[in-house]
Amino acid sequence: MKLNVTVNGQLYEIDVEVAEEERAGPGPIIMGGGSGQTNSAPTTASVPAASANSVVATLAGNVSKVLVEEGQEISAGEILMVLEAMKMETEITAPSDGTIGAILVGPGDAVSGGQVLIELAS
Repeated sequence: MKLNVTVNGQLYEIDVEVAEEERAGPGPIIMGGGSGQTNSAPTTASVPAASANSVVATLAGNVSKVLVEEGQEISAGEILMVLEAMKMETEITAPSDGTIGAILVGPGDAVSGGQVLIELAS
């Protein structure tokens, strides 16, 4: 490549060799959902969450629905409440048969992962 350069009023024509750098392209783009179909409805997941005699949040989010009451008999796998995080609903289910002792959160409450949501009666 030829360039014209002026230094102190004097014009110089110079040859310049430019080495091209190889630029790394963007990394791989990985997209989930191998079926190729899109679904605009929120996704739901059912997750048992228990710690001793309590039910805990498996992830951070907001309580969307509470489906049980204190003193209510529950069966293993029964949906107790629904958490919402990033437009995804997660159903919190009973780890075993028992009775609801205390409900510590309500609809609209923000919860963090591992937080106790429901205490089970002994």
